[in-house]
Amino acid sequence: MKFIVSSTTLLKQLQAVNGVLNSNNALPILENFLFEIDKNQLKVSASDLETTMTTVIAIESKDTGNIAVPAKLLLETLKTFADQPLTFNIDPKKFGIEIVSDYGKYKLTGHNGDEFPKLPNIDSATSLDMDSAILGSAINKTIFATGNDELRPVMSGVFCQLATDSITFVATDAHKLVRYKRTDAKAAATASFIIPKKPLTLLKNILGGITGNVKIEYNNTNAFFSFENTNLVCRLIDGKYPNYDAVIPKENPNKLTVDRLAFLNSIRRVSIFSNKTTHQVRLKIAGSELSISAEDLDFANEASERLTCQYAGEDMEIGFNSRFLAEMLSNLNGDNINLEMSAPNRAGILLPSDNDNKAEDILMLVMPVMLNS
Repeated sequence: MKFIVSSTTLLKQLQAVNGVLNSNNALPILENFLFEIDKNQLKVSASDLETTMTTVIAIESKDTGNIAVPAKLLLETLKTFADQPLTFNIDPKKFGIEIVSDYGKYKLTGHNGDEFPKLPNIDSATSLDMDSAILGSAINKTIFATGNDELRPVMSGVFCQLATDSITFVATDAHKLVRYKRTDAKAAATASFIIPKKPLTLLKNILGGITGNVKIEYNNTNAFFSFENTNLVCRLIDGKYPNYDAVIPKENPNKLTVDRLAFLNSIRRVSIFSNKTTHQVRLKIAGSELSISAEDLDFANEASERLTCQYAGEDMEIGFNSRFLAEMLSNLNGDNINLEMSAPNRAGILLPSDNDNKAEDILMLVMPVMLNS
């Protein structure tokens, strides 16, 4: 078998699917890309058994066949080339691969492509189309709030709730929660499933450069995303997602409005002086003044700053983990944000106060930390 392909095109597509590969695999074959040659088309797949990603590249060839190619070796070689045509000569019996470039020849040994795991069939699947920008925004705004607790796998993914009038994405790790709802994306029927973090991270990295729709197909066990020349199929997380609505406090009489970037920068500076285990910052709100402070008693470090704000409610002091607050403020849009609270031991709610996009409804919740009085 023989085919000719542009080195930069091949490298770009391989880097897109390479994120699927793990550093330690259960099966040695998973350390390879599967190349499937079909005349003038090369289909490249990478898999870790849970997630499989494929991409299609235009090539020059008259042959058909497949071979598994060592991923790391091929990527390291391709990174060193300027853009040029590469000729691949493949011996299907011995699985030998010879790459010919303008500079010389390189030989490596592949594996039998038939040993590569087959893509799961998505039987009796339901499908919907979603704008790639909406899906990309939903992943970006929620994925940082997912958990890492292996004992609670359902919280390590993003919960998707499909309805006939909207689609809602939820992520939580029990300390913070994000609910992201879009009314400009709809499904034909109601459904819900939990997508793992890894395939979402892969999608997030690719969707930025994509325009148009993503086709999403799903059943009880798998979800299948297809767009342009790329497909991604992943196993869904099995289990029941916690009732997130129950933890969102409905009555929050204390409402603070403050400049988002000023608040974010202030927290970033002050938190440098906070305790390295709790990352605690203290917010003290009185009238139109918000004071932000942190201290690390072990090293006698402390910092405080003041911001002007609009505030309606009782004077209050509340503590938060500065890392969670900073992450949330970075993932909200708009010039100003609202922080709604009920009591120092109840969750605070962050909302954009001037959202230009009427179809987007985003709510972020952060649990407080106990203040040392």
